[in-house]
Amino acid sequence: QVQLVESGGGLVQPGGSLRLSCVASGSIFSLYAMGWYRQAPGKQRELVARIFPGGSTNYADSVKGRFAISGDNAKNVVFLQMNSLRPEDTAVYYCNAAHQVLPSSNYWGQGIQVTVSS
Repeated sequence: QVQLVESGGGLVQPGGSLRLSCVASGSIFSLYAMGWYRQAPGKQRELVARIFPGGSTNYADSVKGRFAISGDNAKNVVFLQMNSLRPEDTAVYYCNAAHQVLPSSNYWGQGIQVTVSS
């Protein structure tokens, strides 16, 4: 069982920045793709960014050039640096760990609120 705990959310003005952190319970980055997803009210959960074992990344088109995902393997932490935030980035953000061989090994954090508003 993998536990994921997010932190770093909050209220920020448009154009501002936030950094989300997700701490995993154990050294899992060599086996799991780590991702950030978000869900706005009335919308489906969507992928924001993902980092794979080996370090490759992918991003939703809506956040390319503004968000950056990174990981600290030694500390079992994955970050999402969010810059130039927009009101439409407002959502609950979830950390995800997806095993690269075992699809049933898929874990979610509890979610953290990010609100972009003046």
